[in-house]
Amino acid sequence: MLDNLEKLLAPIVLSCDCELYDIEYVKEGGDRILRLFIDNMLGITIDDCEKVSRAVEVILDEQDLIQGEYRLQVSSPGIERKIKTAQHFARYVGEKMEVRLYAPHEPVMGRKKFTGVLTKFENDEVTIKTDEDDQAFAFTLGQISACKLVVF
Repeated sequence: MLDNLEKLLAPIVLSCDCELYDIEYVKEGGDRILRLFIDNMLGITIDDCEKVSRAVEVILDEQDLIQGEYRLQVSSPGIERKIKTAQHFARYVGEKMEVRLYAPHEPVMGRKKFTGVLTKFENDEVTIKTDEDDQAFAFTLGQISACKLVVF
């Protein structure tokens, strides 16, 4: 469903001078929430969120792709944004990030969390040079459970 929503909504978000950075459909408490994270080179304002929300609501109502009631939320991905796709990794080479793995990394017994600079992204492989020990570690996208930019 999310792939279909992304294909449908990305051009609409683009027509509002933003990009669709990420999309989530989650259940929190008793509510179902469709979250759109939008971005642009100048940063996202409340006006951008409102503009995208209004444009997207029309299409969502027409297409009726989501069964049942839900709330639409539109926001910025934030400074310490999630890094999920190959495009995200390619965009943030040279930036500091935190990488969490599904399973401990073999060369480092028991370690599943790495913080450092993304030095390379090539062939779906992420290379991080860590802060604490100044070593480079490489992971495939399939090994990564979560990743986000780190500002401080």
